[in-house]
Amino acid sequence: MRLFDVESRGSTIRTEIVAGITTFMTMSYILFVNPAILSAAGVPLAGAATATALGAAVFCILMGIVTDRPIAMASGMGLNAAVAFGVIGVGQSNHPWQVGMAVIFVEGVIILILVLTGLREKVMHAIPLNLKRAIGVGIGIFITLIGLAQGGIIRPAPVTMVTLGDLSHRGVLVTLIGLFATLVLRAVRMRGYILGGMAVAAAAGMMMGIVKMPQKMVALPDLSTIAAPFHFVGGRPAVLHIATVSLAAAVFSIMLTDFFDTMGTVVAVGEQAGFVDSSGRVPGLRGILTVDSLGAVGGGFMGASSVTSYIESAAGIAEGARTGLMPVVTGLLFLGAAFLAPMISIVGGGTVVPNADEYAELVKAGFHVPDAPPFVMYPVTAGALIIVGFMMMNGLRDIPWSDFEESFPAFLIMLGIPLTYSISNGIGLGFISHVIIKIVHRKWRDVHPLLYAVSIFFLMNFLISASSGNGG
Repeated sequence: MRLFDVESRGSTIRTEIVAGITTFMTMSYILFVNPAILSAAGVPLAGAATATALGAAVFCILMGIVTDRPIAMASGMGLNAAVAFGVIGVGQSNHPWQVGMAVIFVEGVIILILVLTGLREKVMHAIPLNLKRAIGVGIGIFITLIGLAQGGIIRPAPVTMVTLGDLSHRGVLVTLIGLFATLVLRAVRMRGYILGGMAVAAAAGMMMGIVKMPQKMVALPDLSTIAAPFHFVGGRPAVLHIATVSLAAAVFSIMLTDFFDTMGTVVAVGEQAGFVDSSGRVPGLRGILTVDSLGAVGGGFMGASSVTSYIESAAGIAEGARTGLMPVVTGLLFLGAAFLAPMISIVGGGTVVPNADEYAELVKAGFHVPDAPPFVMYPVTAGALIIVGFMMMNGLRDIPWSDFEESFPAFLIMLGIPLTYSISNGIGLGFISHVIIKIVHRKWRDVHPLLYAVSIFFLMNFLISASSGNGG
């Protein structure tokens, strides 16, 4: 095994293989959650399932071979929500799903260029650390909101905007069963507890008659989403549709999320695996970032959303993984999963539409309510989204809440993302407020020139939106 430096790093081939299997079990929830999220926005479910599995397989193996580091990859939570609910949209779709994948494809190309030119590290210094933390937390709250809505635990209301859902509804009961099963399995430290919770929810859904068994469990991979950015939409390739202000803003906001999530994951995983030096630098970082950037390009191309480095790699490291053999094993297991799209449809396609009369009343009252969540339910995966959202809350503890200059812009980002149902809008509110507060406090020199430019860009986008009547 000369390709992997197993012995000198104090590991064994058996340890790496076991760690690869453990990592796959910990990450495998994405095989179900990602297609469910993407299909809610119009991406073909079977194609999304295949793309999710193949994307993880290709880039796990590539990361292992190129970098020899124990870092696994798959479609990123948060990024998939951004493209599904922020770019493609739900109900009255903002853009065709192929255009959403084109946004991912282009942002991946841009990040790859930044890596190859050495600019990525420089850009990292332009955005204040606390705003970076707030972006991750805001996306976590956003994902939790989506999970609560898709599970029917909350629903829109004419006066209070949101209220408790019908807890007696079968779909809501399935959501709650899956959520509490996941919590119990996590409490007993079961590997793959998120996947286990979804399995319990799926079983409950079958017993209640709202989740249907597929006619077959295995099928040839569905390649319908492959080359999505180059599918013809409206007479031209989808990638040519992104030359608008709103989609350029989407490219930027998703790029920021992808950009900083990767850096945080690599440093955290590197520290646990012991390959971060005393000054906090990661040896071979450019190679890791190059493969990660290619993951965004490849994920958009395949129709899987951005494929990125996974913090769940820590599960394999905890089992003793120290080399790239671990993600290669994980990737091979994902490759096998590409043939399981019918089984994935059990949880991704088990939808329920509750209380149609309530929906009609809201529409009659003049409220713009989407056709998708919370009225189209995905009860098997809803609990997993809530748990994943919780897992993204770590950044809260590191934000200095007693420092108004630092905490208020972070606060706006965290609440702006879920409450405007837009990651880019939330980031824009935070960036603009940060710049204004620094200027008022006569600390304008503390703001990086790039952040001034970005904030002006966001401000122009808000003004254009307001002038076109999209501001409500």
